[in-house]
Amino acid sequence: MWNKNIEVFMGCDKEFADAQTVLFGAPFDSTTSYRPGTRFGSSTIRRESYGIEMYSPYQDADLEDTHVMDLGDLELCFGDTGKALGAIEACAREILEAEKRPFLLGGEHLVTLGAFRAVAQKYPDVRIIHFDAHADLREEYLGVALSHACVLRRCHDLIGDGKIFQFGIRSGDREEFRWAKDHVQMQKFNFEGLEEVLKELSGKPVYFTVDLDVLDPSVFPGTGTPEPGGVSFDQLRNAVTMVCKNAQIVGCDVNELSPHYDESGISAAAACKIVREMLLALE
Repeated sequence: MWNKNIEVFMGCDKEFADAQTVLFGAPFDSTTSYRPGTRFGSSTIRRESYGIEMYSPYQDADLEDTHVMDLGDLELCFGDTGKALGAIEACAREILEAEKRPFLLGGEHLVTLGAFRAVAQKYPDVRIIHFDAHADLREEYLGVALSHACVLRRCHDLIGDGKIFQFGIRSGDREEFRWAKDHVQMQKFNFEGLEEVLKELSGKPVYFTVDLDVLDPSVFPGTGTPEPGGVSFDQLRNAVTMVCKNAQIVGCDVNELSPHYDESGISAAAACKIVREMLLALE
């Protein structure tokens, strides 16, 4: 599985034995319901990371000092969603068995389910913190249960009520919002209440999933399902840093960059800086 002949996220070139966090990419978008292209997200994040600094003035920290290895992208089957999720799960499990933290770069949001299956098996009491524009709580989408529109519902199937905490949600069908009231904790539109949730989850294992379309499309147009009314870059940066510094993160992901919808490269740069801030805060 370890292939050194890859382009890595800047500064994330440690040996596997020395790594605490292990990046890997899932270039998959076969269930995208609107505009495809997120399969190019992980490779673009790596390539464009060389356009930002390793040093973060926000945290006074440098990627050069981190313990991160980047495995590169998995080779996934686009014709079989189950097999693709199985490959993601197997990679995450191998990382977890080595007592390291998997950090997945998507890809569409369904890739979260593969990594989360492995995490939930190792940490049955795991909670999820979820940043997104979309609820992703449908039971099915166009008759399909394995869809990016259903990913948090499938995660709920694994861990049950009261363990999923959603922030920034501003889109979904009526049934999703009705269902959410009884089964998850949802903060619509922003990150209010995040500090209180982090205190509540103190000492508990947490999986952290970040769908970048939580950002307003005025600052992040490079995504397949843009939703006006999102948070600013600084709001997201502050929020991801808070989570990574204060929660017991046992796995995480960043997904839904679809780079070719933003020829300016601003969206890719924003994605790179969010990944950088998360990696630094996890140390």
